[in-house]
Amino acid sequence: MRRLVVAVLLSAVPGLALAQDPATQETPQVGGGRGGRAAEPEIRPYDRVITKDAKSDDGVFAVHRIKDRVYYEIPKAQLGREFLWVSQIARTTLGAGYGGQSAGNRVVRWERRGDRILLRAISYDVVADAAAPIARAVDASNYSPIVMAFNIEALGKDDAAVIDVTRLFTTDVPEFSGRTRVGARAFDASRSFVERAVSFPENVEIEATHTYNNPPEPAAGGRGAPAPGGGRGAVALRSGTHSVLMHYSMVLLPEKPMMPRLFDERVGYFSVRQTDYSRDDHRSPQRRFITRWRLEKKDPAAAVSEPVKPIVYWIDAATPAKWVPYMKKGIESWQAAFEAAGFRNGIIAKEAPSPEQDPDWSPEDARYSVIRWLPSTTENASGPHINDPRSGEILESDIQFHHNVMNLAKNWYFVQVGPLDPRAKTLPLPDDLMGRLIEYVAAHEVGHTLGFQHNMKASSMYSAAKVRDREWVKTMGHTPTLMDYSRFNYVAQPEDNLDVADLVPRIGPYDKWATMWGYKPIPGARTPDDEKKTLDEWARQQDATPYLRFSTAGSLGSDPGELTEAVGDDDAVASTALGLKNLKRVADMLLTATTTKSGEPYDDLDEVYARVLGQWATEMNHVAAIVGGFSSQQKHTGQQGVLFKPVPREKQATAVRFLSDNAFQTPTWAINPEILRRIEPVGVLDRIRTGQLRVLNSLLSGARIGRLVEQEALDGPTAYRPLEFLADVRKGVWSEFYNGAPVKVDAYRRNLQRAYVETLADRINGRLAAVDDSRAFFRGELKTLDADLRGAMPRTTDRVTRLHIDDVRTQIERALDPTVQELTGAAAARPASIDDYYDVSVDPESCWLDYAIRVRR
Repeated sequence: MRRLVVAVLLSAVPGLALAQDPATQETPQVGGGRGGRAAEPEIRPYDRVITKDAKSDDGVFAVHRIKDRVYYEIPKAQLGREFLWVSQIARTTLGAGYGGQSAGNRVVRWERRGDRILLRAISYDVVADAAAPIARAVDASNYSPIVMAFNIEALGKDDAAVIDVTRLFTTDVPEFSGRTRVGARAFDASRSFVERAVSFPENVEIEATHTYNNPPEPAAGGRGAPAPGGGRGAVALRSGTHSVLMHYSMVLLPEKPMMPRLFDERVGYFSVRQTDYSRDDHRSPQRRFITRWRLEKKDPAAAVSEPVKPIVYWIDAATPAKWVPYMKKGIESWQAAFEAAGFRNGIIAKEAPSPEQDPDWSPEDARYSVIRWLPSTTENASGPHINDPRSGEILESDIQFHHNVMNLAKNWYFVQVGPLDPRAKTLPLPDDLMGRLIEYVAAHEVGHTLGFQHNMKASSMYSAAKVRDREWVKTMGHTPTLMDYSRFNYVAQPEDNLDVADLVPRIGPYDKWATMWGYKPIPGARTPDDEKKTLDEWARQQDATPYLRFSTAGSLGSDPGELTEAVGDDDAVASTALGLKNLKRVADMLLTATTTKSGEPYDDLDEVYARVLGQWATEMNHVAAIVGGFSSQQKHTGQQGVLFKPVPREKQATAVRFLSDNAFQTPTWAINPEILRRIEPVGVLDRIRTGQLRVLNSLLSGARIGRLVEQEALDGPTAYRPLEFLADVRKGVWSEFYNGAPVKVDAYRRNLQRAYVETLADRINGRLAAVDDSRAFFRGELKTLDADLRGAMPRTTDRVTRLHIDDVRTQIERALDPTVQELTGAAAARPASIDDYYDVSVDPESCWLDYAIRVRR
């Protein structure tokens, strides 16, 4: 690999949201630092600095503790070397994040400048070959920011610099702070101190208690103050005092970076980016490298070999003992994928040692990748990883496994495949089944930490017939990858007699192929460019084998085969029809399954009912995605055909007919007074409306109309014309007015029809007002509807329906004429969306999304 000159970009760092009280301001100290002028360096005799009271620990740096002060003794050989600085929350006050959460990481370098040591932050965003003339300009245009400066207090053996680093850990250093992560505002240095400092051959581990004052802040608009910093994972803390135990790992990066592997959009890896100005391109050339672990064969000549150093994941000692074996299975299920890349036992699981076995072992130690069990009511799990920005080499990962993800997995399993598994006929689930679900969640998150992105394309690569085929599913699974959001096989039917073990996703053919693509050594390759031809040949295997395909870059949500929470979505109409059969069976099971324990409240019934309705709306939206859609395949030059092909007109029209019959007609199978009167006095009308509105909002989105307009512009008469589509939707929502029979509209349908008018009105004049053709189309639809409602009046003898028609026509008039007096008072304060009244609970950054439809009480 070519020697690179690193161009360091000044990184934006978060400032304090509020000015600190004078008592919490950092005071200037000897050694220099933020906010004060540095005292002049005074190098003293070693034994006057590192006294006999010091508790010392040798390692990559010698670390000395003298009472409350911490000193680093930095060998000359380590000056100029690069370290990865990893900040984590080890322990925390209730409500201020969770132990094990990342608070950021960055590359740092220690440099000597006269009698001072500088700690600099390093970036690899921009590089150039040192031999290229442009390297001068790249180097001159960027300058490494100094995080902190320290006076040299003494010189040790071989002139090793001794510095006092206490304030690096007892003040709020923005580059390393956990303040934004926990949502705190004011740092209190008087109640912050170092707890632990140890050194190892390749890393230094420091733990420090940080205390924050969180003064009350007036709520804006009655909704509460936002979390300072506003970053991902930040929370708004209650006022008062909050202390967290921060863990800092400083890990020596390899002196020789791993050879990177070039990123390819056809294969789903995370990546690091560099702009390499020394390449012979006529624009700023961005290079992307996949993130992956460094795996090297013990026997390079063998087709399959043990690795020199396997990937090791540790099971947190806080994990409930009965779930540990399932965690291990989830981790080691990836061994089959690494076999495809040529590595036997490429990944292994171990249990964390007890303090008696290894007192220095810590789950926050950046040398260890740990699955952390969090005492959290959050229904989620996540798998971040830390990598070397020079090469993409994954160095460490800490998977966050929230306790309540079990509750989400349990409910999903019951709602999606309860009729297919005798063990899931009643709740709670037995331990062997819950263990299998934990294994699945763990394996998915491990996949992220191996470098894999989600692959939502995969679920559409198997047909509905295949995912019902017992032998196919046993061999291939019901989705080609564990990295899809294709949860449990809700398309299969009881008569298919699938083995219950095959209802849960597992390592599939895409996972094995993608692991091979990213990890298999390519003999003779000395640079990333040397590998490019072979990698391209491997990627083209997708042409002949569709289930190896990955999501298409730039599809912008237009491919109905790239859906979350879908099974067999190559034909979402057929698969959703089968899924609906299972949902009806679940609805019949619901009361019995959730009331097995006498003397308990109906909380389980309430919760699972909400998720049944959420599953119904989610599956209906899989069908909505067909309209205006494109089938796609990521391709590079040299591959035949285009990337995007419009979904045929008839398939789009069939999807709208299906929605008219199954989403917009009232789901009477889900309306059971024996259930509803046990969980709420009122609410089912709004629950059904919420689900239908989710589908309606998706179906009538501006992006979808825009795609239909463009399909008509390019494809002419073969396209599903926007006006034809909108008329089909209108006639489905208002079908009572178009069948020639006497008109009578029940309460559920009146709710839906009002929502339809409100939705179009919002797209004409409201917060979602369109600026393209769709505005004219929506106005035209409302005018047509108004005329049709007027014409239906003679066929309407039911007084409630007549009042409904009159009210709707008034709302249409307001929508078409914005000069009409706006509503005032309480009516004007009504939220513009039903989702402002009801919990939708969809976090786009979560791997485990909750689509339940709940009434806010």
